[in-house]
Amino acid sequence: MSGETMRAWAVAAPGPVEEDPLRLVERPVPVPADDELLVRVRACGVCRTDLHVTEGDLPVRRPGVTPGHEVVGEVAGLGRGVSGFAPGDRVGVAWLRRTDGTCAYCARGAENLCPASRYTGWDADGGYAEYTTVPAAFAHRLPGEVDDVALAPLLCAGIIGFRALRRTSLPRGGRLGLYGFGGSAHLCAQVALAEGATVHVMTRGAAARALALELGAASAQGAHDPPPEPLDGAIMFAPAGDLVPVALRALDRGGVLSVAGIHLSDIPPLHYESDLFYEKELRSVTSNTREDARDFLAVAARHGVRATTHTYPLSRAPEALRDLKAGRFDGAAVLVNDLS
Repeated sequence: MSGETMRAWAVAAPGPVEEDPLRLVERPVPVPADDELLVRVRACGVCRTDLHVTEGDLPVRRPGVTPGHEVVGEVAGLGRGVSGFAPGDRVGVAWLRRTDGTCAYCARGAENLCPASRYTGWDADGGYAEYTTVPAAFAHRLPGEVDDVALAPLLCAGIIGFRALRRTSLPRGGRLGLYGFGGSAHLCAQVALAEGATVHVMTRGAAARALALELGAASAQGAHDPPPEPLDGAIMFAPAGDLVPVALRALDRGGVLSVAGIHLSDIPPLHYESDLFYEKELRSVTSNTREDARDFLAVAARHGVRATTHTYPLSRAPEALRDLKAGRFDGAAVLVNDLS
């Protein structure tokens, strides 16, 4: 496809989405490196990390980057060194794009901590475009029975929520609190419920609370409200550091709070006796491994985990990001490629 052009959204200058930092540009269709696939984008989920990249909460790593890392597409070309894929194969492109494979972290199975890790839609152009590329070793084969829109949010929101859930070390039949209930949390809740947990949701939006109850949560209340019972584990999905002490105080003895987001506003001072004593723990989540992705996709298929989705044409990507920031939808937004 050398010489052909495509349309893509680019972060012209990071800033508030209300000020339209994204620009629709024309670029050459990317040429895949020897170990990469060229992917024609069919759908791309809208993740809060895209918002952080667009608004500059995350430092610029690639000027004019194209966001998007929940990509469902089809193979349109192969690098010279790629085997095992063919044009037309359906693949997923996720957040983790590349690691060095040789460092101490990769060697021990913690590739998410690799200092040389690179990310789709941050270090390299992502899925808010007609085409993107992905190293073949980091492309995900997707089940054929689930449609593109339903699959897209699983590729980051689902995977990260799954890792965050495992980071809570939730005991079987435990009581789980979810702070924030957007794209990732509503998928995580389905896994936790399928595994026998009691789920309590604390979030600001009435529509999100209604969705939580519809999915089977035992309770849903305001973000700062206490849950009706102590929690064995909790996950912080909202990027609001002021909620961390609130969530820690809601934990039972020995409980674990897992922070799922890549960005969090500053945490206020913690009080040892009320917030951390009795062996409570505060844990962060950093990206995911490919094993996390494989495990989650298998669990999601086994338990019928499905995203609640709201579709937008790819040509209206800025509107989707503005709606995400304002909390105008429950579940997850997905961009459907109307540029091709």
